[in-house]
Amino acid sequence: MTDGPKVLVIDVGGSSVKLLATGQKEPRKFPSGPEMTAEAMVREARKTARDWNYEVVSIGYPGPVIHGRPLRDPHNLGPGWVNFDFQRAFSRPVKIVNDAAMQALGSYKGGRMLFLGLGTGLGSAMIVDGLLEPMELAHLPYKNGKTYEDYVGIRGLERLGRKKWELHVAKVVQQLRDALQADEVVLGGGNVKKLKQLPAGTRLGDNKNAFAGGFRMWEGDSHARARAAS
Repeated sequence: MTDGPKVLVIDVGGSSVKLLATGQKEPRKFPSGPEMTAEAMVREARKTARDWNYEVVSIGYPGPVIHGRPLRDPHNLGPGWVNFDFQRAFSRPVKIVNDAAMQALGSYKGGRMLFLGLGTGLGSAMIVDGLLEPMELAHLPYKNGKTYEDYVGIRGLERLGRKKWELHVAKVVQQLRDALQADEVVLGGGNVKKLKQLPAGTRLGDNKNAFAGGFRMWEGDSHARARAAS
């Protein structure tokens, strides 16, 4: 990070929570899971990062975020996230965005970029000329009364098998790229490694980009800035 405060970035996932702070080389992590509440996450995060110096916190949240607050509790984690006061719990300023949006922010190089995260569901975010817009494309209708997520999320992979799933990934990428007039599509998420060939007009994301996105959220004059995070 080139300017701005010292940041602790927290990437909250269904099986683990990963952390990285400004000036640190190696991320740290601790297990999450269906019993982990927001309070438990903060407690473990503060303990895990106790010897790191940070002034502000970025959180990538596995669910929709509106006006910097979780809209509903995560599907794979415990309760109590929606009305939790993260700023008070960390005793520092906190910005929260959807986890796909945070990875999108760290993946951005310019122009109109669509990010699609192929994981348990389908994460999505768009960045246009440096402005981040988290999106919820997963539950839009796609085919046979089912949604995009039903075909390219984990349920689709298990139901269809890898080869058919990969064909639908290519179709979905093309449809969404055309509809949103994206210059490029970045594919991330845990299941992207199952693709034998990347669809045309795409490049591979990296989970490490979530940390880059978390740092960018606090940059005063960033190449990409998280308008929706504040």
